[in-house]
Amino acid sequence: MEGVGREHDSSVALPVEDFGAAKDTTSVSTKPTRRYPLASWVAILALATLVGVYIFSLSLKQNGMLFGLRQTNMIEKEREQPCHHPGVPETEIPYVHFPTPNTYSRKECACTPVRFFAILSMQRSGSGWFETLLNSHENISSNGEIFSVKDRRSNVTAITQTLNKLYNLDWVSSAAKNECTAAVGLKWMLNQGLMKHHQEIAEYFNRRGVSLIFLLRRNLLQRYVSILANDYDRNTKQLNGTHKAHVHHRGQADVLAQYKPTIDTKSLIAELKRSDKLAADGLVSFKKIRSIVLYYEDVVSNRTKLTDVLDFLKLPKMKLSSRHVKIHTKRLRDHIDNWTDVSNTLNGTQYQSFLNGRR
Repeated sequence: MEGVGREHDSSVALPVEDFGAAKDTTSVSTKPTRRYPLASWVAILALATLVGVYIFSLSLKQNGMLFGLRQTNMIEKEREQPCHHPGVPETEIPYVHFPTPNTYSRKECACTPVRFFAILSMQRSGSGWFETLLNSHENISSNGEIFSVKDRRSNVTAITQTLNKLYNLDWVSSAAKNECTAAVGLKWMLNQGLMKHHQEIAEYFNRRGVSLIFLLRRNLLQRYVSILANDYDRNTKQLNGTHKAHVHHRGQADVLAQYKPTIDTKSLIAELKRSDKLAADGLVSFKKIRSIVLYYEDVVSNRTKLTDVLDFLKLPKMKLSSRHVKIHTKRLRDHIDNWTDVSNTLNGTQYQSFLNGRR
């Protein structure tokens, strides 16, 4: 008992300042372990919550945008197909469209199916004459060389925007019809951005169900004479100071036909090969797209070829006409100033048969 008491007394007898110092030391050492980790965990938890809320909001926004895009696509599909034609064969469904223009209402024509087409050709191959024939049909609207304007073919985006406007029937031109349009298209030269962006354009044609009409010329020498004569008139403007690529009167055609170009025989074969390759490349580049291939010479000599085109576009048969008057109607030798040199250059080559051309 006394030992215990002494032991107790000795503990009580500790200096006050030492005990206080020990107490203070213990207090200082334990406070950080109790308060600061807790605050840190609270801060981390708050930060994680904020990050989670931010990520969740981004997810909602992204999903909302995706939903909006899907909804827009659905609306576009519904806008383009408000009508149903059970008689249309399944294989033809991708080529049947019901556009809803932004600039006007089709009204009674809203359920008239529309086919999309493009005439792919080369300059001075009869495409202007051919297009006027198509436009004489009350249900066809072909809108000319839209891509002769460089800005419209400056890049793929500009090209697709122009095509979208055209095929949505929002393109205003003289080709517009009073009757319901059942086929809408354009005339597109192979050297007007078409081959430069042929992969993207082929994908577009396939995706939008565009049918292609190739109009080519077999006799490339006749085409070259027409190019040279047209270039000459562009510079000289023989018809009262006005250049005319196409004419509607025989007298005007005779004036233009008086010019007989002198052909550079050193570059002639290279020029014919270049034209031949361009046409061949065009056929290969778009071989997977629904198409029909026509040659100017065949259409001139056999008008039943036009019936084939109407069948291709699934349109009612009509007699097609054009006011265009042919300019070069004589033998080819009568339209070339240095015929003998040209003949000697092409004889014995793959282009020898061109010398026998008349029209």
